[in-house]
Amino acid sequence: MSKQFADLGIQESIIKALYDLKIVLPTEIQQKTIPLLLSKTTDIVGLAKTGTGKTAAFGLPLLQLIDTKIPVIQAVILVPTRELGHQIFSNLETFAKYLPEISIAATCGGIPIKPQIERLTNPTHIIVATPGRLIDLIQRKAINLKETKFLVLDEADEMVTILKEGLDEIIAELPKNHKTYLFSATIPGTIKQLIQNYLNKNVVQISADMQTIGNQGIDHQYIVVNPIEKLDILMHFLTSKEGERGIIFCKTKAAVNKLAKNLAINRFSSGALHGSLSQGIRDRIMEQFREGHINILVATDLAARGIDVKEISYVVNYHLPDVYEVYVHRSGRTARAGAKGFSLTVLQQEEVTEIADFERELGIKFSKFQKPTLENIEENNTLLWAKQIFKTKPNHEVSLDLKAKVKTVFHHLTKDELVEKLLANYLLQNKNDLFSKSENSTNHKKRSN
Repeated sequence: MSKQFADLGIQESIIKALYDLKIVLPTEIQQKTIPLLLSKTTDIVGLAKTGTGKTAAFGLPLLQLIDTKIPVIQAVILVPTRELGHQIFSNLETFAKYLPEISIAATCGGIPIKPQIERLTNPTHIIVATPGRLIDLIQRKAINLKETKFLVLDEADEMVTILKEGLDEIIAELPKNHKTYLFSATIPGTIKQLIQNYLNKNVVQISADMQTIGNQGIDHQYIVVNPIEKLDILMHFLTSKEGERGIIFCKTKAAVNKLAKNLAINRFSSGALHGSLSQGIRDRIMEQFREGHINILVATDLAARGIDVKEISYVVNYHLPDVYEVYVHRSGRTARAGAKGFSLTVLQQEEVTEIADFERELGIKFSKFQKPTLENIEENNTLLWAKQIFKTKPNHEVSLDLKAKVKTVFHHLTKDELVEKLLANYLLQNKNDLFSKSENSTNHKKRSN
C-alpha cells in the first residue's frame, strides 16, 4: 500500500493544502526525504530527476519545523535563478495556505533591492534567494541569519561558480549547528567537492527515481541536418506541433535572439528568454508562455530554470549540449507530473557519434526522427509565406493614388486567379533563389579547389 503524507509525519493543515492541489500520494523523493528532514538529525543530499517533486520534499517539512513564536529567519533556500525562486516561493505559499502565521519572502536578483530590504524589516521565517542577492543583503547588513536553522541549496549544480565564491560568506552568517540540505537532478564532480567542503561528514545521500537519470516518460529522438537546411526543418517540425507548447534550447544568447527573430518573421507564436534581457521583459515573456499567449519559448539553459508548466509537450535541442546533465535538465521541462513528453535533438553529421555517449551515460535510448523531404519543406515554407501575407498589417502611409493604380492592375482578376498568380510568382522567385545559392556554392568550391 502506498504511503500517505500523514504516514511521513506531515501535519493535517499542510495535508489539507495538498488535498486542495489534488496532491495525495508522495513521490519517491518525498517519501525518502520528508521523515529525515523532520527528524533534524543530519545533513542531506537529495538526488532526483527534474519534475519529481523536490520542492515539496524539502518545503513541506520546513514549513512544519518553523517556530512561528520566534519572528526570525529560520530557513534559507538558495536557487540559481529568479524564475526558479519565484516558482518555489509560490509553491511554499500554496503549501502554507492554512498556516497564515508563517511568513515567506523572496529576495532574488534582477529587481530593485530596496523593496526587498523593506520587506525584511517585517517578521520573516523563510526566505527564497539567489546567492548574489543574498550576499548583497548580507554586505548591506540588511538581513539577519544568526538564528537560521536550515540552509537548502536547490539545483546546486547550476550554482557551482557563485557558491564556490560566496558560500563561505553566507555560511559565516549562520549558526554552526545549522543543517544543510542539497538537492539536484545530477551530482557532477564540482558538487561532490562542495558536499565534502560544506556538509557534515555523516551526510545522508538519497537517490530516488534514478535507475536511469533520463525521464522515462520522454520519447528521445534526433535528426541529422545540414546547416543550410536547419531552420527550414525546425519550422517544418514546429508547424506539425501547431497549438502545442514547447521550448527550443540554444547554447548562446546570440543564437536565441537570431532564432527568435526568424520565428517571429515567419509568424510563429514565440518569445525569447535569456539572462541579458531585463527582468521585466523576462517576467512578461514567462507570463505570456504560462497563460498560453505564446506557444514557443526560445531559451538558454539557465534562463529556462524554474519553468514549471505542465503542458509543455516537446523540447527541441537546437544545439547539442556540452554536458550530459544539461540534457537531463532540458528534456525534463517536458513530461512534467507524469505526463508524456518529446525531446528532439538537431544534429550535424559530425555530432551523430555523440548520441551513443548520451545513451550510455543517461540510460536512455534515442530513435531517429523522420526527416522531411525537400517537397515537404518547400510546401511548409509556402504555407508560412501565405501566413506572413495574411498577418501583415496594411500600410496606411501608402498614398491613395498608388493604391488605386495597383488595384487597377489586379482589377479584372478573381480572388482565385489572384491567389494562383501570387503563388506562381512566389514559387518562381523561390526557385531562382535556390538556383542562385546552388550556383554560388559551386563557384565557391571551384575557387577553393
